[in-house]
Parts: sequence; structure tokens; C-alpha cells
Amino acid sequence: MPEASGEVSSERLRSIVKRIEKLEEDKSAVGEDLKEVYSEAKGTGFDVKIIRQIVRLRKIELEKRREADELLELYKSALGMED
Repeated sequence: MPEASGEVSSERLRSIVKRIEKLEEDKSAVGEDLKEVYSEAKGTGFDVKIIRQIVRLRKIELEKRREADELLELYKSALGMED
């Protein structure tokens, strides 16, 4: 945090930058791990696009997901896209 005189605490700044760099490395490693798992899923015969969609849906609260599903069905019906 800059001091009142406008000086920057180099030690504090260095600490923050190092923490950010570490988190960026961790994020990169997690990204690689995710690629491997999705690749494994694909190799097993699963549809990765659908798995990604399921993962996204599981993050949404049940009630909000139901509302979105109902709205989707309503829109599909309005466009003549009934199943």
C-alpha cells in the first residue's frame, strides 16, 4: 500500500507480486489437470461438451436451474421446437 509520502513499500509489493505469480502457476496447473480429466472422459466415450454443460449446471442453485429450464421449454414451445 502506498504510504502517505507517495513511497511504495518494496517489500510489501514484492510479496504481493510473488503471491500473484504463485496463484497464476497454480491456475495453470489446475487448467492442465482439467484438460487431462476431460481427455480421460473423452477417451472413455463420454461427450465432453455435455459434461462441461453438466458441471456448469451443477453450479446453479436448484430453483434457478428449474426456472431456466421452464423458460427454455416455454421459448422452445413458442418456436415450435417441442420434443
